[in-house]
Amino acid sequence: MPEGKPKILVVEDEAMLLKTIEFRLKKEGFEIVTATNGKVAKEMIPIELPDLIVSDIMMPYVSGLELVKHVKDFKEKDIPVILLTTLRQENNVMKAFELGADEFMTKPFSPAELVVRVKRILQRKGFKMD
Repeated sequence: MPEGKPKILVVEDEAMLLKTIEFRLKKEGFEIVTATNGKVAKEMIPIELPDLIVSDIMMPYVSGLELVKHVKDFKEKDIPVILLTTLRQENNVMKAFELGADEFMTKPFSPAELVVRVKRILQRKGFKMD
């Protein structure tokens, strides 16, 4: 069973939404690290080794789909990914799951629902959730 607080990397280029997600997940007791684009997130992954990633799909430099592919090719740790998007196109959802995304949420979404999905994934990874 993993020790300590789960670490979550939140990747979102919209500042208000990033702060909202960060605040809500910190309130639940998670350790949060943030990135405002996929390029920075890719650089942070081997340093931070997050237990889970919550990422927007449409971002500058590296998209959320590219980030999922990078994470699933990352051999040091199995990191689940929840993707967020305003796009309602079925092909993006299918592509995300084909690449290995664990969850997919369409904006706007309920922060409470995000917390439930985060906790469910982390429980499957062996973390004890209250």
